[in-house]
Amino acid sequence: MIPDSLQQLLDGVDGQQTSHWQGRDLVLFNAPWGELIVSLQGAQVLHFRPPNDLGWLWVTPTPQPMPGAIRGGIPLCWPWFADERYADETPDRSGTFHGLARHADWRLEAVDEHAEGIELHLSPTQPLHSQLTVRAVVQANAQRLAVELITENVGESPVKVSGALHSYLAVDDAHQCRLEGLTGARYLDKLRDFAESEQQGILAIRGAVDRIYHSNEAVMLHDGPRTLRIGKQSSDSTVVWHPDQQPPADTSIEAAKRFVCVEAANTRLDPVWLVPGAQHLLGTTLSRS
Repeated sequence: MIPDSLQQLLDGVDGQQTSHWQGRDLVLFNAPWGELIVSLQGAQVLHFRPPNDLGWLWVTPTPQPMPGAIRGGIPLCWPWFADERYADETPDRSGTFHGLARHADWRLEAVDEHAEGIELHLSPTQPLHSQLTVRAVVQANAQRLAVELITENVGESPVKVSGALHSYLAVDDAHQCRLEGLTGARYLDKLRDFAESEQQGILAIRGAVDRIYHSNEAVMLHDGPRTLRIGKQSSDSTVVWHPDQQPPADTSIEAAKRFVCVEAANTRLDPVWLVPGAQHLLGTTLSRS
């Protein structure tokens, strides 16, 4: 689910096109394998819709102006997630919430499109860290959407990294959807000062939720007759977030009913230590089930 103004841009596209929306440069694709929109602010996938299906991602209808980040799609939280600023190089670790990548300008390095789908490679236009480099890979076809965030330590000392692929999944009504695959997983409840609990049964959204699950399993999102599978790679943390009646300033209560965040992440439960020369790939894959 995306704003009407963004859908109107996409409706005028046949194949690949660049455009401008809300102060951001976009790359849009409208092809037999589906629709895809990527913002070059943050290398952020804003929209994906395979043939004969609804859009899988949600974007706020009232995005904040530049240089603020767009709420929705799949923001890249790098090289730290939330306020876990292990890799923050500012003197007092006062760097922006969720890291540097989502506010940065990125370039489209390569596009490999074929009859079945597409693969995009993106990298920041300027270095974001003195020791770390990052690149993003987006793959889309008629069955799935995959996003990979690849970090390499090109420095001379180990660096501790956290991060997330902050996926905003479009639903008809957050209170009616169900999340399966977390039963028995321990989680930290951020709304209760990180109190630890264990998930009992299928998770239903009945109010505000902000949890970090210690799990590397795929999650099944049941939204009416549709089920979406959220897989992950190199991630032992699954973040589930829904603000309910207290949405952020750039989103109304009514609009917030239409998304649930299920995120592949590396958090305080599974931070990544990268030694010099090492790489780490954090990935998420959305597919029909």
